[in-house]
Amino acid sequence: MQINFAALFIAAIVTLVTGFIWYSPKVFGTIWMKENNFTREELKSGNMLKIFGLTYVFSLMITMTLMSLTIHQSGAIGMVGGPPLMDSAKPSFAAFMADYGTAYRTFKHGALHGFMSGLFFAFPLIGINGLFERKSWKYIFIHAGYWMLTLTLMGGIICGFA
Repeated sequence: MQINFAALFIAAIVTLVTGFIWYSPKVFGTIWMKENNFTREELKSGNMLKIFGLTYVFSLMITMTLMSLTIHQSGAIGMVGGPPLMDSAKPSFAAFMADYGTAYRTFKHGALHGFMSGLFFAFPLIGINGLFERKSWKYIFIHAGYWMLTLTLMGGIICGFA
């Protein structure tokens, strides 16, 4: 199984593109700013190179996790010791990969797993933090919705094209 690293790099950009739209004033940006007591001036004062640069690095880390959640064949490869040991794996591995090597490798399937990751992993994490930080449900749902959409798109790209 070859990995298309370009697809992983593109999937990582999704966090920035989706965030640009999701947190724009015409979508949820105004509500998000109000829930955080931010002003436009405060937001403009941040170090954008650091914020966007680290966001992209963190997004690349997410793509590695999503790859294992959306591409089922990565589990089989892990069972034989990873890519370096694939050539020395038992014949049953080669037979399995011949039968199922491209099964469920679609955008739709990856999007499903990405959405499930958002719903059952990101949403609870954001919810727990939001509750302890005494944030509103608006705050929690805005962020959880962003991550559910973002992980859905990222999962689709990774599973369909990586």
